[in-house]
Parts: sequence; C-alpha cells; structure tokens
Amino acid sequence: MADLFVKLQPGASADRIEGWETDPEGRPVLKVRVRARPVDGAANAALVRLLALALGVARSSVTLERGGQSRLKRLSIAGLDDVETKRRLDAPDAAGD
Repeated sequence: MADLFVKLQPGASADRIEGWETDPEGRPVLKVRVRARPVDGAANAALVRLLALALGVARSSVTLERGGQSRLKRLSIAGLDDVETKRRLDAPDAAGD
C-alpha cells in the first residue's frame, strides 16, 4: 500500500495533476487541482476520482486517510507501492484534464 501526500486546490478551471513539490518537512507532495468546490466533500471526491483514473486503479483503492478539511491530504493507494505510484503519476498521460 502506498502513501501519497497531496496539496489540493479546489475550484480550479480544470481537473489536473500539476506535478511534484517538496513540503517544509522534505516530503514529496503532489499538486492537484480540481473543479469541484470544497462543499460536502465534493473536492475530496473529485480528487479520489482523478487519482484513481491517473493511477489506473479502482476508486475503492484510493482512500483519504487525513486532511478531509485541509488542503494538504494523505491518501493511501491499495495494490500499489510508493515506487509504482510515483511511476504511474509521472507518466505523460497521468495529468488529467
């Protein structure tokens, strides 16, 4: 199971994966934008859908572990390890839109 840290920006013009940055603790964080607003969990649901699609896994494999009300989130990806998750997210067709 992979752990993935995400910095989410809701209310964007398009759903897309922006790329990687490093947080103050030195962890790699994936920057993601979604069109959905942070109302009634819509932005979190859009994040899960986008990541499942980009990773080629079922939505049920992507679980929001922490940060439901925060921009910085921790998700777990069942069935993939950290290396495979990063490889799939770095693939050219993983950016969404």
